[in-house]
Amino acid sequence: MPRFHCDLALAPGHLVALPDAVARHAIGVLRLRAGAAVVLFNGDGAEYHGVLENCGGKGATVRLDSRHEPARESPLQVHLAQGISTGERMDYTLQKAVELGVSAIQPLTMRRTVVRLSADKAIRRRTHWHGVVNSACEQCGRNVLPPVAEIREFVDWQRGIAHETETLKLLLDPEGELGLRDLPPPTSFSTSPILLLAGPEGGFDPAERKLARAAGFLGLRLGPRVLRTETAALAALAAMQAVWGDFR
Repeated sequence: MPRFHCDLALAPGHLVALPDAVARHAIGVLRLRAGAAVVLFNGDGAEYHGVLENCGGKGATVRLDSRHEPARESPLQVHLAQGISTGERMDYTLQKAVELGVSAIQPLTMRRTVVRLSADKAIRRRTHWHGVVNSACEQCGRNVLPPVAEIREFVDWQRGIAHETETLKLLLDPEGELGLRDLPPPTSFSTSPILLLAGPEGGFDPAERKLARAAGFLGLRLGPRVLRTETAALAALAAMQAVWGDFR
């Protein structure tokens, strides 16, 4: 059943006018017609089933008939701090991280980050990333939208989280001293989120690695091979879901 994210108040019995972009996608791309069953969600944790009506012109409405709260969120609360990568690489990382159940995303500018964004471009890029996250939720069935935080400089961000001593902090490092199976389940640490730190294309600068260690990050290795920036965090998320989460 087609799913659409709509940043609107939703409730059974309501007749909802779809936003223009959503209506264009439903009618012009998916070729849906009046009477088609659809699902809307707005990020409140529920999804709303309904029927498409009034497909004339460019607009469309949906008559909502029921509300559901399927259990699709991961039991793990993983916050991904990701060094920004170029173009489609970053999009791919965010898209697949959402599919793998990430709870929140913090983009970071680091010493070896290739992309350097002005203030205006940073705002536009973040808006674009929100769209990537929303589309990923549409595809994978999630009804909670993982937030994408404002872009931060690594050093400033690291200072802000250094005091969080109850959080399990994991630094993706090919030379890390630990594998996932060397760690007790996250509930043995606390109820705080797992904080996963991944570097950009050029990897971590030695000074950044030192700062991360000083802030309490443990070095996590994912086997003997060096993974690319768009692969590393996703491999870690999948492994966490297999060892601790809902892949079991």
